[in-house]
Amino acid sequence: MQKFDDPGSQTGFVFIHGAGLNGSIWNQVIDRLPVPCLSIDFPFRQTEGDIRKKLSLHDYIAEINDQIDHWGVKRFILVAHSLGGVPALRIAEERRPQVAGLAAVGAAIPSDGGSFLSVFPPAKRILMRALMRAFGTMPPEQAIRQGLCSGLPAEQAAEIAKQFTPEPLRIYTDKIHAHWPAGIPALYVRLDQDRELPTKLQDRMIRNLPGCQTTTLPTGHLPMLSQPDQLSAILLRFLDELPRS
Repeated sequence: MQKFDDPGSQTGFVFIHGAGLNGSIWNQVIDRLPVPCLSIDFPFRQTEGDIRKKLSLHDYIAEINDQIDHWGVKRFILVAHSLGGVPALRIAEERRPQVAGLAAVGAAIPSDGGSFLSVFPPAKRILMRALMRAFGTMPPEQAIRQGLCSGLPAEQAAEIAKQFTPEPLRIYTDKIHAHWPAGIPALYVRLDQDRELPTKLQDRMIRNLPGCQTTTLPTGHLPMLSQPDQLSAILLRFLDELPRS
């Protein structure tokens, strides 16, 4: 989904969703933003899983870059949710002159050379890797409803579970050799009722963004659905506070 309003002169937002989701997850937030917006979709969302299973983190980054190239907006804030924080680090390094800032919404921000799984404690990391290798990356429906969709109405949770798209294993295990570039403003939106990335882990992610601002929402893992007014207001305030050059 795209919105344009004189894209040559405005700073926009590029939204990167989390694992299993798609770009439409941001629609309610985008509708509230009076600036250019691009909602990324990870590759091959409408195709059979066998094709996706072969993809790497590099493939995802290349697809995100391609969508930004076709969008054409010159300056933007990256808004990364959950697993989307991992490719956002590389996108920021590769497109540094265009990136005005980062808003990490309950996002995984690994250390340089880490992976998505690396952000978890060692015991959980080993267990998650073993389960994914043995059973794939499609969580049980009940886990999606109770974890990912915590705090959402039952009907909405059921729809998200129905549309959930399993990612390739390498998206979780590939290492990202990147860190947030110094001098570019960053904001971490902490989700204090998150069952997917608990607050202790989010606090570690904040430490991986030295000097970042922080704000907190009383919500689960999907604030773009449960609190779109509050999240869009946070993003607009962050935009307004950015240096103009």
